[in-house]
Amino acid sequence: MTQAATPSREPERLVHDGRSLAFLRRPGAGPCIVWLGGFRSDMRATKAGALDALCARMGRAFLRFDYSGHGESGGRFEDGTIGLWLADALAVVAAHAGARPLLVGSSMGGWIALLAALRMRALGTPAAGLVLIAPAADFTQGLWDGFPVEVQREIEERGHWPRPSAYAPEPTPITRALIEDGRRHLLLGRPIEPGCPVHILQGMQDPDVPWSHAMRLLEHLPAEETILTLVKDGDHRLSREQDLALLVRSVEAMAV
Repeated sequence: MTQAATPSREPERLVHDGRSLAFLRRPGAGPCIVWLGGFRSDMRATKAGALDALCARMGRAFLRFDYSGHGESGGRFEDGTIGLWLADALAVVAAHAGARPLLVGSSMGGWIALLAALRMRALGTPAAGLVLIAPAADFTQGLWDGFPVEVQREIEERGHWPRPSAYAPEPTPITRALIEDGRRHLLLGRPIEPGCPVHILQGMQDPDVPWSHAMRLLEHLPAEETILTLVKDGDHRLSREQDLALLVRSVEAMAV
């Protein structure tokens, strides 16, 4: 979900499997802090800007990017899937994040951060840590289960459905490919072992990812080195001044 933009500068580009991925990086000490945005959001959103300012102050490396079909990257949004966007994330991280990055994922980016951490651990290159903001793990299946039968039928027969958005004037296309591919990346039916500390930040007034969903995710994560912070009056974006301060403190504590 798009938020206020940070000051513009020309992005660099990585071509991966024919997709032109836009990214911004700040040089500095490691481990690199990597921002993974949400569904239809972009790398210039408010929270990414707050982390860029943190990294400038700490002298830390920072990397942010747009998935294909998002922001300044190439491709069409409606052609995207969780697997495709995960591949985008892994390609940018492998190329520019260095060893043991700290992944910070918001909403859908929290799901992708968890999937990326699992893949990285399997490859013997685990992440240094995860900070997850309202992590929307398995959200595509949640969408599907909540759709009326007539909407499910339209997606199955036409291949897409224009879902009204509270964050943009135009509807969001929900495609059959997004739903079907999402089922291949579901996490909440098994233990999740990312191989690194995890800190979840969750608003209790979130209409998109209820805080009960964060509690469910917590049950699947290791008991050790996993923290959940609930913000009683926080919404989905967690972009108020006090929310940004909490995010900065959480990332700063994990980045020591």
